[in-house]
Amino acid sequence: MKNYVSAAILALGVTLAGLFVFIGVHQVAMKDRSVVAKGLSTRDVKADHVVWPLTFMIEGNDLNEVHSRMAKANKTMTEFLLSKGFEATDLTVGRISIEDRWMYNYGNSRPANRYSVNSTIIVSTNKVDEVVANQGCQVELLAKGLIVNVNDWEVNYEFNGLNELKPTMVEEATVNARTVAQKFADDADCKLGSIKKASQGQFSIESDSYQPWVKHVRVVTTIDYYLD
Repeated sequence: MKNYVSAAILALGVTLAGLFVFIGVHQVAMKDRSVVAKGLSTRDVKADHVVWPLTFMIEGNDLNEVHSRMAKANKTMTEFLLSKGFEATDLTVGRISIEDRWMYNYGNSRPANRYSVNSTIIVSTNKVDEVVANQGCQVELLAKGLIVNVNDWEVNYEFNGLNELKPTMVEEATVNARTVAQKFADDADCKLGSIKKASQGQFSIESDSYQPWVKHVRVVTTIDYYLD
């Protein structure tokens, strides 16, 4: 009888031990059940600052005359830009470069005009709409005797308001990630639990291909949720 009791107690102990192991393994397995979801947030915003270089050239054979014409051209360009709504503080005269074309050319290979002087007026302003409206100003300036080189790829449109957008965009991306995770949990007949871990991707700002003053702002959050 004593042996039967001992055997029963031993069997019960083994059974309980196995049950506890099963429960422990099950809890660990349940704890590791999770779903990773990504949430996206995008905004289209307008640039709030622009740097617009306008380069023009004066040619001639008398250096003093070329210099005088260049000073007049700079004055004409400045007055033109002021008439378009820009402020004097928006304008900066860049470096003036002078080339002597005869220095390395001899005889008949010499160009008709010996000196070539290039000047650039840089418009650095928050008046983005005015810059956009005057991108085709070459025709007007040609009527004033100025041949201006305006390259679209040299116009730099900037957006500096990212810090104001970050909180709402991160919140939106997080909500979108939870919506995706909730759909997965519903399909798997599970309950969506708390956040296991989360990471926020970097914000990206890209220019529109056809309207470079329009910026596409984007952020993606990655969140790992427990499944109960």
